[in-house]
Amino acid sequence: MKWNVVATKEQVEKTIIALKSKNIEAEFVATGAEAKKRLFDILPEGAEVMSMTSVTLDTIGVPKEINESGRFNAVRPKLTDKNTSDREKKRLGAAPEWVAGSVQAVSENGTVMVASNTGSQLPAYLYGADHVIWIVGAQKIVKDEESGRRRVYEHVLPLESERAKKAYGVAGSFVSKLAIFNKEVTPGRIRMIIVGEALGF
Repeated sequence: MKWNVVATKEQVEKTIIALKSKNIEAEFVATGAEAKKRLFDILPEGAEVMSMTSVTLDTIGVPKEINESGRFNAVRPKLTDKNTSDREKKRLGAAPEWVAGSVQAVSENGTVMVASNTGSQLPAYLYGADHVIWIVGAQKIVKDEESGRRRVYEHVLPLESERAKKAYGVAGSFVSKLAIFNKEVTPGRIRMIIVGEALGF
């Protein structure tokens, strides 16, 4: 199966309706540049923001703006500060006010999958962050949950393993944890910006 094909307009519309029915706000933009602009239209100046490790965000230049512009109370730089204890780093990463990131698969019926090796991004996504914004390339839309699992293991994992080797010099990556979002309890807490082009893995 080809996992990098951008979903059709009909598939995107169906997915947005399904996500909204599960309390995940969803919208469509045509390009990565538009998604970046939309993200920064939403994020309040001065807000505490964590940018998760994400090829999607890196591709459109989001982390640099969050972490270096001075417009936000950026969490990521604090995680590399030697004066911040390991316990405090975990707390900061788990419960920021805002978090920006991406996902590995979203089904047409509104199920969202986030795969992780360490699990570091999952606490904020699942519960800890007050606001979650995911930027998601439309190639990540799949028919159902089973297709989502296949996309994670057949497509995302090999690419992430190669990235990890280059970035960290490790043997590869692993799907140690897989979070499945069937529904968000708090309406409006999670927002997904679907982009009409292939972004990220």
